[in-house]
Amino acid sequence: MKTTAKDVMVTSFKTLSPDSSISEALEIFKASKLDGKTIFGILVTDKDGSIAGMISMYDVLLFLLPKHVKIWGNISDIEIEGIIDRATGKLKNLFVGDIMTPKIISVTPDMHLMMVLDIMIKKHVRRLPVVSNGEAVGMVYISDLFNHLLERV
Repeated sequence: MKTTAKDVMVTSFKTLSPDSSISEALEIFKASKLDGKTIFGILVTDKDGSIAGMISMYDVLLFLLPKHVKIWGNISDIEIEGIIDRATGKLKNLFVGDIMTPKIISVTPDMHLMMVLDIMIKKHVRRLPVVSNGEAVGMVYISDLFNHLLERV
């Protein structure tokens, strides 16, 4: 039975730089499939290949969500028509580094799968970069980990 991060990680994954346009990230989200799976998170690396962060579907949605959305039900004079077009229009001028999550958790290739699962559950993350000697060598996706564990049932 495979029991470490390296046993379930994928070694082919997309990366962007902080200076990449959000449009580039959105194109990857829209069009790219990796091993038959839609990509919802992309590792962000700097010029030296070091991890700078992660851009995910959640980061984009968080940017699009108006800060005052919770009070809309209580205010009748707010004009919400066109709010989606205005919000998505703002994305066109952004860079990945503007909205990415800069501090991410990573695991090592030899970390036990149960430790990886514990991190994913406690930190509410769906993907973790696998880092060896300061370099991202793979990615563990929660769906792969789940499917791997299902094989035991």
